[in-house]
Amino acid sequence: MAVIALFKRLLQFSGEQKGRLLRSFLFHMISSIFEMIPILAILTVLTGILAGQRGQLASSDMVWKSFTIMAISVIGRIIFINLSTNARTLGSFAVCTKKRLTIGERLKSAPMGYFSEHRLGDITAAVTTTLGDIEANAVTIMESVAGGLIHAIVITLWLLFYEWRVGLLSLAGLGVALLIYGRIQQVGKKHSPRRQAAQAGLVTAVLEYIQGMGVVKAFGLGGYAANVIDAAIEESAAANIELEKSFSSMTALYQTVFKFVRAAILAFAPYLLLGGTITTEKCLLLLVSSFMIYSAVEVAGSMSSVARVVDASLDRMEEIMDIPTLDERGKDMIPTRYDIEVKGVSFGYGEKEVLKDITFTVLEGSSCAIVGPSGSGKTTLCSLIARFWDVDGGQVLLGGHDIREYSSDSLLRNFSIVFQNVYLFEDTIENNIRFGRPEASKEDVIKVAKKACCHEFIMALPDGYETRVGEGGANLSGGEKQRISIARALLKDAPIVILDEATASVDPENEQELQKAIIELTRGKTLLMIAHRLSTVRTADQIVVLDKGGIVQRGTHKELLAQDGLYRNFVNIRQQAIGWRLSGGQACK
Repeated sequence: MAVIALFKRLLQFSGEQKGRLLRSFLFHMISSIFEMIPILAILTVLTGILAGQRGQLASSDMVWKSFTIMAISVIGRIIFINLSTNARTLGSFAVCTKKRLTIGERLKSAPMGYFSEHRLGDITAAVTTTLGDIEANAVTIMESVAGGLIHAIVITLWLLFYEWRVGLLSLAGLGVALLIYGRIQQVGKKHSPRRQAAQAGLVTAVLEYIQGMGVVKAFGLGGYAANVIDAAIEESAAANIELEKSFSSMTALYQTVFKFVRAAILAFAPYLLLGGTITTEKCLLLLVSSFMIYSAVEVAGSMSSVARVVDASLDRMEEIMDIPTLDERGKDMIPTRYDIEVKGVSFGYGEKEVLKDITFTVLEGSSCAIVGPSGSGKTTLCSLIARFWDVDGGQVLLGGHDIREYSSDSLLRNFSIVFQNVYLFEDTIENNIRFGRPEASKEDVIKVAKKACCHEFIMALPDGYETRVGEGGANLSGGEKQRISIARALLKDAPIVILDEATASVDPENEQELQKAIIELTRGKTLLMIAHRLSTVRTADQIVVLDKGGIVQRGTHKELLAQDGLYRNFVNIRQQAIGWRLSGGQACK
């Protein structure tokens, strides 16, 4: 049965919180038993009333007995509903908190290729909407659906014992209703995935719209972008409406069955009384019971759509939790030396080959510059060394060990990285710099900020180091963000430094100071840098020239200048570019 399968899935999903959710369900069942106890009070009162009508003396204990029964019912229900609610609420929040943390941990070990815009929407929807559905509804649904079913079964079994003919009628109605409920779940299984996909699509569209707002405004694409958002909103609305429509007619049929059975009992019980086969007390109690048999299970039908949404949410979470990880066999290791060996490395994005048979070594404490035309694979190569992706062929070694032998955390502890595209967190400047070493003092932060040439502009801000940078560093210029990123990497003080166009957005008047700071602070460290500027490249102990995914030249600046090849052409082009200036609206030399 669908409800049992959903219950099993929910318990499996809950992990170590399984016991708490089971207690919630058990307490809810006990509260349902207390909810049925008033039938005994009704029976006591009816017996007394009818005895009085027959001229018999009604017992004075009748009122106290019925009152005691009702008091037990009310108090028991209050106690166990409260216990159930506490266990359910705490269990649900604990389960979803754990899942969110698990997703976060797995994302840290996922290859960078996993984070496409589509994946971003899926992940965001999973940790917000999808887990929110489970958090708010899962256990409540199980209590309503399974609890309502058990409630109806218990009363039906009592009816079979009390008056078997009415019990069979009730059992038949319950059987038909369960068949319809199974059909409702089939309908939900067909339409709920569309709702989940529409939610993820809407989140993706909104994120893309906000992140690309600068491009939208610059190219006057407000109408086009709005149309994309509108289409995502309309699809989400259509998916939800379709889901509700598909459930509404089936739910109405489900509840109609109970109304017909209830009406049948209301007609059948008096018929049995007139036939002399049951007493007046039994007839009246059957009439009252007819209104109580299906009260809980009817509510379960109205919530069947939500139950299917929860089931679909569990499907989506299983997909999201299946995040590929680079950390499956990694160990927490500390290298004894910090040389980097790249041996026969090949890599591609899907079918597009980016790097092929790359081999070179960066000795500990030396510097290596990687140059080449755009698209030659420079950033990809550095990302493979830091294991943001796994190589397709060959291997990368750190300190003589394949980087796949390290756990992600123990590997990345050895790297300070400055990315070409800088991202700052929505926090203070001080905390963004301290991200490189959370335990660093304010003095340490200021020290590296001065060496990264960003202390002066920070102090010119209204709140200095306490200035909040905005989302992604929106309140700062590109050059300011990059210098803060350099300060963050320098503060980490890792034995290996990777600079991906670290000086690309730095003002010319600050570049020389920044170069001195980088040289000073990376002295004795293994340095790997991607650069186009000659001032950065010429100081490297080794220069690796990439073109079309392969190494075409390798050597020092002086050695490569003596060769007729891509590097000398690169230097000549740069020197010619420096000689160009603007005059009278035209480029001239």
